[in-house]
Amino acid sequence: MKIENFIYFFTICGFFIGLIFSIINFNDPMYILFYTLLITLFFYLLIHLSIANFLDIKNLSKEIFDKSKYEEASDYFIYELESREKRIKTLVNVVENINSKKFKSK
Repeated sequence: MKIENFIYFFTICGFFIGLIFSIINFNDPMYILFYTLLITLFFYLLIHLSIANFLDIKNLSKEIFDKSKYEEASDYFIYELESREKRIKTLVNVVENINSKKFKSK
């Protein structure tokens, strides 16, 4: 069942419960209208809070977060970091060899 259907159902239930409550307790039409709208709003907000708490985040996150694309990018960055680390190590070794030859010749 879609989430929108839950919202519609509970809003309509809230409207009729509010209407019944207002008609039983009040005689003035303004109070009946006000409390009917207030109880309807309460049910509307209550169902939104309930849906927010019980929404399946795992399925929603699968749509937003593409794991295979993330892993592919991560593997690429790991490969690049390893290759750069190797190049830096060779450059450091070359500089150390040059420095050691300089100091030995003096």
